[in-house]
Amino acid sequence: MARLQKLPTLSIIIPTLNEATHLPLLLADLNTWPYNFDLIIVDGGSTDLTISIAHIQGLNIIKSPEKNRGYQLKTGASNAIGDWLLFLHADSRLGKGWVNNLLNIIQNKTSENFAWYFDFKIKNNNLQFRILELAVALRSHLLQRPYGDQGLLIHKNLYYLSGGFSPLKIMEDLDLITRVTKTTKVNRIRERIYTDDRKWSNSNIIKRAFKNANLRKKWRQGHSQDNLSKEYYS
Repeated sequence: MARLQKLPTLSIIIPTLNEATHLPLLLADLNTWPYNFDLIIVDGGSTDLTISIAHIQGLNIIKSPEKNRGYQLKTGASNAIGDWLLFLHADSRLGKGWVNNLLNIIQNKTSENFAWYFDFKIKNNNLQFRILELAVALRSHLLQRPYGDQGLLIHKNLYYLSGGFSPLKIMEDLDLITRVTKTTKVNRIRERIYTDDRKWSNSNIIKRAFKNANLRKKWRQGHSQDNLSKEYYS
């Protein structure tokens, strides 16, 4: 009789900071995963109901000593027990096919050699968001630069081989993906991830794109993390 292959285990890491509005929706998506999984929420000092919502769901929260997403992601990964790590932003929603697509990836041994990202989408019918989605798709595929709001699925061996997340207040996603792509490729999960439009709804997308490009340039030049963070969130 053929031996059944053991399913690789999954750890999901979510950094939070005042995400009471979004977290329940993401948790509802994650609860469609048909197997046991390791869910780690690392909170950066929420003052809303984020922690209460997690406790109602029976989840344990790791409290970060500082508001620092890179530190939170690094802490979450260091506490993960799964073979695969899935990093998600708390304001994300997953497409209906996410379970099957992730299962297909993690059950394929060769998938461990790559990192994986979702297709970036915004639930807003404005034409400018379709243009933004296309630009993100081209950047992710051609330049191999998906960012944190697209999620990141990576085997723990590749994660640690690449050095893992650095405790950065900003650009923590770009920092890691730059190191990952020095040795391998990032591939599409071929499923959508929807992000909240709050980041763009009250700003000009073109101006914001130039601002972000300038911030990335300053980051590569070694500018202060504190100053970059203040400029980004201003």
